[in-house]
Amino acid sequence: MKIKANGVSIQYELSGKKDAPIVMLSHSLSATMTMWDAQVAALSGQYQMLRYDLRGHGGSEVTSGAYSFDMLADDALGLLRALNISRCHFVGLSIGGMIAQTLALRAAPEIASVALCATTSRVPPEMHSVWDDRIATVTKNGMASIQSPTLERWFTAGFRARKPDEVARVGNMIAATPVAGFIGCAGAIKTLNFTDQLKQIKRPTLLIAGRDDPSTPVAASEVIHREIAGSKLVVLEDAMHICNIEQADKFNRALLDFLADLA
Repeated sequence: MKIKANGVSIQYELSGKKDAPIVMLSHSLSATMTMWDAQVAALSGQYQMLRYDLRGHGGSEVTSGAYSFDMLADDALGLLRALNISRCHFVGLSIGGMIAQTLALRAAPEIASVALCATTSRVPPEMHSVWDDRIATVTKNGMASIQSPTLERWFTAGFRARKPDEVARVGNMIAATPVAGFIGCAGAIKTLNFTDQLKQIKRPTLLIAGRDDPSTPVAASEVIHREIAGSKLVVLEDAMHICNIEQADKFNRALLDFLADLA
């Protein structure tokens, strides 16, 4: 399904148990809402699941130029309002977790709680050149040129060997991401600097991190955990960045336990 939200066409799917609490899922850079398949399967018996493609990704509209977290948060809120959803639990992974922090810092009334997964609250200046290099590479050579190194950061070698079909599926998402969408979101990520504001977050907060994640290491989640009063941190062993796929069962249990405690 597609709907106009915040001035752009957003592709989304609403499924699960009718009239149940709504869990909204926001994916990583260079992915689509299908990265949440295992979560939708596990939670749909108890919750309504709202997943969507970020601006510039999947079936959502691609706009040019650098994006901002205010823009991406407005997309999420615009989708909720277009669907007449007044309350949800927001789960974001990687850039999705950065969007979740934006929403929680705004104290958006639609957001009942946040799950910040495989994410960070700050991109230090020394990492800006890394993002500049990635942007230059995809601009010149397309998204397929970063497919292999991205997968190596996203999944452990053991998982890549055991689950080649799943890794290939995710690799296809990376390669199919519109270059402008990657560049727009990468531009937002470069500006990330929320750490000093995190104490303002009053929403119930779950953090999930992959023990072996080189992109957003456990230390980054520990910083957020220390700053947000009452937050809960779960570290998944044998998982890198896309821990919701690599350790889907453990990820789902952590999320279900968090949501059950809120209920």
